[in-house]
Amino acid sequence: MIVQARKEYKVIVEKNVPMKTRDGATLFADVLRPDAAGRFPVLLSRTPYGKRGMDDPNGPHALFARYGYVAVMQDCRGRFESEGDYDTIFQEIPDGYDAVEWAARLPWANGRVGTTGQSYLGLTQYMIACNDPMPPSLQAQAPVSASSDYHASWIYHTGGVSLWGWMVPYAIFKGLNTLKRQQRQDLMEKMKEYVEGNEFPIPRRTRFGLNAFTPLSDKWYRHLPIKDWGELLKETAPYFAEHIKQADDGEYWYRANVNRHAASVSVPMLHVTSWYDIFAEGGMNAYQSIKANSNFTKARSGQRLIIGPWGHLLPYHIPSSRGTGDIDFGANALIDLNQTLLRWFDYWLKDIQNGMMDEPPVSIFTLGENRWQTLPDWPPPHLRQVRYFLHSQQGANSLRGDGTLSTVPPSGERADTYVYNPDDPVPSLGGNNLTIDIGVQDQRPVEERNDVLVYTSDPLEQPLEITGPVSVALWASSSAVDTDFTAKLIDVHPDGYAQNLLDGIQRARYRESASTPKLMEAGKPYLFTIDLWATSNVFLPGHRIRLEISSSNFPRFDRNLNTGEPFGEGTKGAPAQQTVFHQDGKASYVLLPLIPR
Repeated sequence: MIVQARKEYKVIVEKNVPMKTRDGATLFADVLRPDAAGRFPVLLSRTPYGKRGMDDPNGPHALFARYGYVAVMQDCRGRFESEGDYDTIFQEIPDGYDAVEWAARLPWANGRVGTTGQSYLGLTQYMIACNDPMPPSLQAQAPVSASSDYHASWIYHTGGVSLWGWMVPYAIFKGLNTLKRQQRQDLMEKMKEYVEGNEFPIPRRTRFGLNAFTPLSDKWYRHLPIKDWGELLKETAPYFAEHIKQADDGEYWYRANVNRHAASVSVPMLHVTSWYDIFAEGGMNAYQSIKANSNFTKARSGQRLIIGPWGHLLPYHIPSSRGTGDIDFGANALIDLNQTLLRWFDYWLKDIQNGMMDEPPVSIFTLGENRWQTLPDWPPPHLRQVRYFLHSQQGANSLRGDGTLSTVPPSGERADTYVYNPDDPVPSLGGNNLTIDIGVQDQRPVEERNDVLVYTSDPLEQPLEITGPVSVALWASSSAVDTDFTAKLIDVHPDGYAQNLLDGIQRARYRESASTPKLMEAGKPYLFTIDLWATSNVFLPGHRIRLEISSSNFPRFDRNLNTGEPFGEGTKGAPAQQTVFHQDGKASYVLLPLIPR
């Protein structure tokens, strides 16, 4: 890695610099710039959380300005000091385009613009990429911890189920500023009724790290019908009712799906994500889709990907965390993201030949051995997909069952059964969450339940690395016309600790298409594919591979009421008898991406 000394500048702050959008709304930005003559490249960030504080001398924007960039932080439309009405996600497509071209023409700018930021500030970057064509002054982007498909990991999740654990808390969190702008103190107080402890402030800190949004109380997580939230939040989050209505994927969501706009993406991107991020799919999928489908050589060759072992809120102003949840992945997990971003933008916006593009395009953290490795591409081209089949003799229900996992296909085994009751769902326990507790947690408490099927391999004699996408092929039936099937991949330590690696869910009505729901025939077996996204983990000697199968993971995902009603309409659930097959012609398995050693 080539590191060159950078010239440092004193910094000047310009407050509330106005920008007119194409429809006449005025958006305001704070600007940190070098205190020097001349013009500099711009690093643009756009936020719904308030630009106040971006001039923190220890923050990333001051760092960028100190090293010769015009750092711009703009309040999004309808947020804090910017004009207009807030319509999350979609407004950022045209507004982001306008902001890039405005920033390029600031009196201190040299016309070259890059974008940076994480979470929603990553969303605003991906939304710029949904313009066709993209703004001509934009030359590079670095989205961190953001979804690239807002039906697959922002409002809903791969498999067609809502991300219920954070949907309403996040709408309330952002809506507080909306209510403040409307001077609706009465409604701000009303929002406290819905949240855990009937109290803000936000953010709060849990033993699992920073938790940015106060979760709902159990009563309100369970409130039915879900569509009531459209009315309850009509002043707080006017867009929310439409998000509930648009449960099917389709044109409504396609306009904000970077992967569907990949052909028109014209700039290099450094995607940063993490294994336990609620939006972990974003960076991985955008990297792949743009590299494969962009019409621009510079974009295809300029995609880079970093995947770390963290949760969602990766701090910029200090080295990143060493893990999330119960497990500390060690000092190797630390990176200095700011320095990585500076190298990235020095290359693309200042033409500094620092070796950035001579390095392998993919850098990932491998759990288990807790080490970074570089790859020539994502997924790794040298992976070998291996099926680990589900087995049982008497029944795989709970840890007390006899469920096993092996590479031997099943023959004439009897099916496993359990009852899924929406009134008694399997509780969420760690994973890729926000609002509720996040990251690595011991899964044995949920594995004690009879409505969780547990399949475990023999202890491994040699290290086994899996790196890449993971999915489950599940042959199953239900007494209901619609239901859910969930899966979790677990690394079982020699002492029994059950470390969650991945989880996923598939709503039965979306088994064939995320955009065209189709109910089941009760009692008929179907093949369900459950996408668990991806991981990199070495199962060490003495460890075991485990797969959990169930029908709920609540409140991370909403409860399927088993009634077949449209999402949000149901007022009461009904238990369903679930059957999971593992036999000739109906072999269920988890597909693991093994890396040869």
